[in-house]
Amino acid sequence: MPAKSKRPALELTSEELEQLSGQAQSPCAPYREVQRARMLLHYHGGKTFTDIARAVQTPRRIVYKCVDKALAMGAQAALRDLPHGRQDRVITPEDKAWVVHLACSKPKELGYAAELWTRAALAAHVRQHASAQGHSGLARAAKATVQRILAEQQLQPHKVRYYLERRDPAFEAKMREVLLVYRQVATAPLEGVKTAGGQPIYTVSVDEKPGVQAIANTAPDLPPAPGEHPAHMRDHEYKRLGTASILAGLDLQDGRVTARVEHRRRSREFIQLLQDLDARYPPGAMIRIILDNHSAHISKETGRYLASRPNRFKYVLTPTHGSWLNLVETLFGKMAHTFLRQMRVQSWEELKARILKGVEEINAAPVVHRWKKFAAPGAAGAE
Repeated sequence: MPAKSKRPALELTSEELEQLSGQAQSPCAPYREVQRARMLLHYHGGKTFTDIARAVQTPRRIVYKCVDKALAMGAQAALRDLPHGRQDRVITPEDKAWVVHLACSKPKELGYAAELWTRAALAAHVRQHASAQGHSGLARAAKATVQRILAEQQLQPHKVRYYLERRDPAFEAKMREVLLVYRQVATAPLEGVKTAGGQPIYTVSVDEKPGVQAIANTAPDLPPAPGEHPAHMRDHEYKRLGTASILAGLDLQDGRVTARVEHRRRSREFIQLLQDLDARYPPGAMIRIILDNHSAHISKETGRYLASRPNRFKYVLTPTHGSWLNLVETLFGKMAHTFLRQMRVQSWEELKARILKGVEEINAAPVVHRWKKFAAPGAAGAE
């Protein structure tokens, strides 16, 4: 026989008893209120908790909870749930400023291994340390909450964007010198640019394109086939045969290219390019070269060669990290999008031969490259 409960009896007035009876049989009231009214009526009638739980088909702990609430707060209060929703936490401007401060620092500065925050990691750090830092409004902040705070300030601490720090104090002056050369060439008369003494000047843009890969197929390419595949089909495996460096000089007056293809780009190879330029232009002319500060261009070995050809070459150096000012880069871009694109060869020598063939094709229909901002009236822009 079940033990009798030690809880006091539930005293109900006739009015409360009538209300509970009506609610216990109501077809419109919420089921949980109907169930609780029946629990209280059974308890008022002297039934044990086990019998009540069996009668209303609910666990005994629910019956205990309902009866205890009725004994403490009254029968009507026991029928309804107390307000138990989570209180909205107020996120203050100080809380947001703290999150922004964290986002603007790196995790490694706070003892973590990571270099950059992820949204989940930042949110976890905020929750872990919010209360200790006096930001209790963020103690249960979810990842979405942190994301909204960052979005207000347009912060993306999980990303990296690169910038270029200016390390050349004479950047503006060097850039101006290069652009003045471009304007002089673009506005030159038909007979070309000459020195004050009447010596012809040929302006050549020079640079190297290293790392051109010689790649061989391990299986033959399949040509396009109507109804089967519209494009060339190529096996995903390949074989590396080394790399080549293209050393090129672009004549800014007629668009012709002087080029060499070498394994390396040392002073020795650069001097050979200078010798090719020397052989191409008339002996009495000056060759004005626009180039960067690569070590091969300004080495002692190159300096000795230049000294052996006095008044033949004149350097116009681009600023440090200013290679984009060199118009020969547009030539390399054209190569990459035309004959170098998807190239496959069977040997390094074939790569060299095909690059030189591509240069021949460019020279067969040369295009004069111009700096757009200083293009002569009616002239085409840089291509």
